[in-house]
Amino acid sequence: MVVALAAIALAASSPDRAVNPPRAAALRRSLQLRGGGPVQSVASVKTPPEAYRSLAEKGAANAKLDPLKILHQSIMGGCYVGFGGLLSTMVAGNVPGIAASNPGLQKLLFAALFPMNLLLILNTGGQLFTGNAAAVPAALYEGLVTFPLLVQSWLLSFVGNLIGCAGFALAANYCGIVTGGAAELAASTAVKKCGAAFGPTLVKAVLCNWLVCLAVWLAGAANDMAGKMVGIWFPISTFVAIGFEHSVANMFLLPLGLLKGADLSLGDVLLKNMLPVTIGNAVAGALIVAAGYSYAFGKLGEEKA
Repeated sequence: MVVALAAIALAASSPDRAVNPPRAAALRRSLQLRGGGPVQSVASVKTPPEAYRSLAEKGAANAKLDPLKILHQSIMGGCYVGFGGLLSTMVAGNVPGIAASNPGLQKLLFAALFPMNLLLILNTGGQLFTGNAAAVPAALYEGLVTFPLLVQSWLLSFVGNLIGCAGFALAANYCGIVTGGAAELAASTAVKKCGAAFGPTLVKAVLCNWLVCLAVWLAGAANDMAGKMVGIWFPISTFVAIGFEHSVANMFLLPLGLLKGADLSLGDVLLKNMLPVTIGNAVAGALIVAAGYSYAFGKLGEEKA
């Protein structure tokens, strides 16, 4: 099969064969006879229009699930976010002296480890509100789902993620493993996330979920595990290292910070972070990514007769 594909590539790249279709067709027929079947080209990544259609189809599949299954898969997704957040906090927080001597390295460690959660989610059928913020609107724009299904999907995935993330934070705290520098990092992270004004926090959330939805896009575009890992890692580690705001990640990080002594009230968490971040994440997914690429490749960009 490898020899066959190499021969096809040589035939396509050779100038005389490129302008001689009968000769190329004869070569393909010969290879079919030798290999016992048709020769097929296999791409490792979808084209952008194909990737957009895949995103819309994923959104339709997520939204059309039984509501209890949406909730279940969202709880699982929240737990996987907890795994990534806990891993990052434990490692980045427990390197001696790193916070004071090299805060950039601490950010790099946190950002490098955090993307493992999305790899788990996307390859096990889990659901995230932030991913559904783009995928389900894309399905809506393409006529694959109705608006009530979008509302149901967003509501159930948000609630499920919250249950999974907060429950995972409680479990991690109960185990007694978040101590020392990790506990200090958890508390300081929560305080920092609630320390900015509404507007800047909202904009950081828009920029964040733009990257997260592109990570979902790239993972769907890749046809192999290695490609999915690369597609997920770069956008997710980028948003984490910069310090953008992700509502589902914060559903784990903020409760963990509160449990480790962060000087915050529940009102601070809800009004200063979760409200603007949720709005910003939804805007990025539904308008920038889903509507933007529906205009480029889908029905929003079709010329009206």
